[in-house]
Amino acid sequence: MSTQERIQQIVNSHAVVLFMKGNAQFPMCGFSGRAVQILKACGVSDLFTVDVLQDEEIRQGVKEFANWPTIPQLYIGGEFIGGSDIMMEMYQSGELKQVLAELPQ
Repeated sequence: MSTQERIQQIVNSHAVVLFMKGNAQFPMCGFSGRAVQILKACGVSDLFTVDVLQDEEIRQGVKEFANWPTIPQLYIGGEFIGGSDIMMEMYQSGELKQVLAELPQ
């Protein structure tokens, strides 16, 4: 299975996926930490995280997968949402909570 196929499988298998440095309990950079806090503030309880520091192929591959150069990267319902800046803007406008609310339960 190629790296792109692995990433696609992860994104398709979980409602909310955050590719980040570290994990939800121990973020390894400020942007990843902010992303986790935003999702917690939105009430996300089933967050699936992928620590890109543990897998160099995933770390590089996810940047190509979404054509997005930075990490963290958020996927909701299989769709790429963006990085921590976009997450913050969406959180502040209420749009992120709305997107999360539209997920099937």
